[in-house]
Amino acid sequence: MVNKVILVGRVGDDPEIKTTANGVKTARLRLATSERYTDAQSGERREFTEWHTITLWRGLADVADKYVRKGSQLYIEGRLRTREWLDKSQVKHYTTEILADNMQMLGGKITPAMQALGQMEEALGLTTNIR
Repeated sequence: MVNKVILVGRVGDDPEIKTTANGVKTARLRLATSERYTDAQSGERREFTEWHTITLWRGLADVADKYVRKGSQLYIEGRLRTREWLDKSQVKHYTTEILADNMQMLGGKITPAMQALGQMEEALGLTTNIR
């Protein structure tokens, strides 16, 4: 059986860093991945963004704490995990997250110049990874 996730995306906010009672550092962050397509009926270019919750442990959490910020572009390899819990009203909730086994930083924040380049490429109908 295989449980493997590979994502490349941008961090939506600075990582949330915590330390467990045993002194183990953990980081949680939200990663946005986007997909562009042309609507077959209208011919309009559309974009769909999916948000993923990423959990990092120990050394990866240290790296995230020191270097990862809102807008950072990351490559993440990991596996899916779904957890359940009861709230105060005893209502059951579920969440699915990615437990990261590998993380690579790919680039810095999007600068205004990079944003403008992405908008120009989009206007010309070119594909871009700048978001």
